[in-house]
Amino acid sequence: MTANDNAGMSGNGLAMAVLNAIQNPVVMVDANGHIAFANWEAEAFFGASASHLARYRISTFIPFGSPLLSLIEQVRERRAPVNEYRVDLSSPRLGQEKLVDLYVAPVLSQPGNVVVVFQERSMADKIDRQLTHRAAARSVTGLASMLAHEIKNPLSGIRGAAQLLETAVTDEDRALTRLICDETDRIVSLVDRMEVFSDERPVDRQSINIHSVLDQVKAVAKAGFARNIRITENYDPSLPPVFANRDQLVQVFLNLVKNASEAIGERSDGEIQLTTAYRPGIRLSVAGSREKISLPLEFCVHDNGPGVPSDLLPHLFDPFITTKTNGSGLGLALVAKIIGAHGGIVECDSQTSRTTFRVLMPMSKDTALEDAPPSTSTGTN
Repeated sequence: MTANDNAGMSGNGLAMAVLNAIQNPVVMVDANGHIAFANWEAEAFFGASASHLARYRISTFIPFGSPLLSLIEQVRERRAPVNEYRVDLSSPRLGQEKLVDLYVAPVLSQPGNVVVVFQERSMADKIDRQLTHRAAARSVTGLASMLAHEIKNPLSGIRGAAQLLETAVTDEDRALTRLICDETDRIVSLVDRMEVFSDERPVDRQSINIHSVLDQVKAVAKAGFARNIRITENYDPSLPPVFANRDQLVQVFLNLVKNASEAIGERSDGEIQLTTAYRPGIRLSVAGSREKISLPLEFCVHDNGPGVPSDLLPHLFDPFITTKTNGSGLGLALVAKIIGAHGGIVECDSQTSRTTFRVLMPMSKDTALEDAPPSTSTGTN
């Protein structure tokens, strides 16, 4: 083998390494419509190895009549790249929510071959929704401050008057004064919960082992509201510390696990799974600056309940949104506020018998400065 051959092999290896490092699925489709190349993300996207993908035309793996096929033909004819946004590739093979942006370009050195880059919209859309949730939480902050001043003070007067009346009325009317006291107490309790949103003090954070937090949450749940539900863990034992407030993280995951247990209800096969993983590649812009925060730590709460109604899912973290008969709709809004204050995001994916609440957060500052990324090996406790 000549020096030039060695250089060519080295160049091919470098090109493969670059393509496999890209966090988006990339495939090359040859002139006959077969998948001539697929990077690692494409293998995950299509749920098949590159060697398996190469046996078939790309039309085998996408919905019948998909716009992608016409885009490939258009690029071949015009020999110029095209972009198409929000293309629905949902199917039983790829999943029920596969909305992607497409970039299709010709391979000029190989006529008839085209490269297709898939940009999944789900994460971008969820981050957009998370920023909307933060704005909604800020709206509740102003409302909570107003309520504390304008409602709690008059309520204390109403309750005091009802207590005075209670001593001077008949037994029949005393039930009405008791009702007044109970209802004023209920409203005060609701306002107290809303006042949490008006706390804008900086969060006191430090390096936290998320697994110790989740173990505490599991112990509390098994001792109370989830005593009849199986709770399992699938933790990454090499996960670095999260930069967070421990008490607030306990509150977040207690809320999520409690929601999961209430969704499961009395099912005899009810199960909640807690998982942790390292997911590089998610970065969030900081408002008012050019800084981007990396969110590689993923913590999930999965349940096999009936799922979240599709019409409710986009608004799930908005205040006063709830499916519970007597719920206030503030639990998940508080979760979104706490995680947002930590610089992270929270999202929900839901299908029948599989609902996942996913929290993405930054690493501890000391860990983030290390040169080598942590291992992604996974263990089960």
